[in-house]
Amino acid sequence: MTTLQPPAAAAPRPAPPRARSDRRSWTGWGFLGPFVAVFALVFLAPIAYSVYLSLFRDRLIGGTTFVGLDNYTQALRDERFWDSLGRVSLFLAVQVPIMLGVALLVALALDSGRLYGRDFFRISIFLPYAVPAVVATLMWGFMYGTRFGLVGDINSAFGVSLPDPLSTDLVLASIGNIVTWEFVGYNMLIFYSALRVIPHSLYEAAQIDGAGQIRVITAIKLPAVRGALVIATIFSIIGSFQLFNEPSILQPLAPNAITTDYTPNFYTYSLSFNGQQHNYSATVAIVMGLITMVIAYVVQLRGMRKGV
Repeated sequence: MTTLQPPAAAAPRPAPPRARSDRRSWTGWGFLGPFVAVFALVFLAPIAYSVYLSLFRDRLIGGTTFVGLDNYTQALRDERFWDSLGRVSLFLAVQVPIMLGVALLVALALDSGRLYGRDFFRISIFLPYAVPAVVATLMWGFMYGTRFGLVGDINSAFGVSLPDPLSTDLVLASIGNIVTWEFVGYNMLIFYSALRVIPHSLYEAAQIDGAGQIRVITAIKLPAVRGALVIATIFSIIGSFQLFNEPSILQPLAPNAITTDYTPNFYTYSLSFNGQQHNYSATVAIVMGLITMVIAYVVQLRGMRKGV
C-alpha cells in the first residue's frame, strides 16, 4: 500500500534585487535622518534666516521693508567693519604663527624622548585649554590690572612703571597672549598625535644613514605633520576671525582701548543687542562668514598642493 506524502512546502522566493536595494537605501537614510535633521535645524536654518534678515531693513516710517542688497552695499562701505577686520587680520598674521610655532616646538620636544617628565609636561601644557575662555580672560585681566592686579603690584613693590597691558597700543598683544596661552596645548596635541604615528622604520633608516636630529626633524618629522599643520592653521584662522570672548570680557577694564567695534563679531553683537539693528547685523555676519570661508579654503588648497 502506497502512502501519499504531503507536498513539500514551496521555498520562499527571494526578493527581487531592486526591492532589496531600495530597502538598503531607506535603511541608510534612517541612520542619517537624525543627523540631517539636527544639522538642518542648528546650522542651515540659522544661515537661511540670517540671509532672509539681511534683505530687509527696519525704517522709522513703513516698518520692515525689502531692500535687496542695499545692506551688503552698506557693509562694504562701512569703515568700522573694515577697521575691525583689519584688526583681526593683524592679530591673525602675528598671533597664529607664534602660537603654532610654539606648539610645534613643544610637540617635537615631547616626541624626542629626551625630555624628563614628558607626561607631566604634556598634561601641564594642555591644561590651559581645559580652562573656559571666560575664566581665562578674567584671570589674565586681573593680572593685567595696573591698579589692582599683578602689574600694579610689581610697580608698587619694585618702584617701576611697567607699560599698561590694557592700553590702546598693547591691548591687542595682550589678547594675543591670552589666546596663545589657551590654545598652545590644543595645537600641541594635534602635532604630537601626528608625530606618534610616524613609522619607526623611517627612524631606523635615518639612523643607518647617519642622520642627526636636525636632519630627522627636517626630513621626517616636519613632512609628517604637514597635514596636521594645515588643519591647525585653518582652525586658527576661523578662531581669529571669530574673536569675541576676550575683547568683550576685557572691554569693561579697558573701555577706551576696546570699543564696541573692536572685532567683527563684537561689532555684530553690538549692532544686534545694543543698536537693535538686527538686519544689518545679519548682513555683517554673512559677509564675515564668506571672507572666513574663502581664506580658509585658500589655505587648505595651498596646503594640499604643498603636500603633493
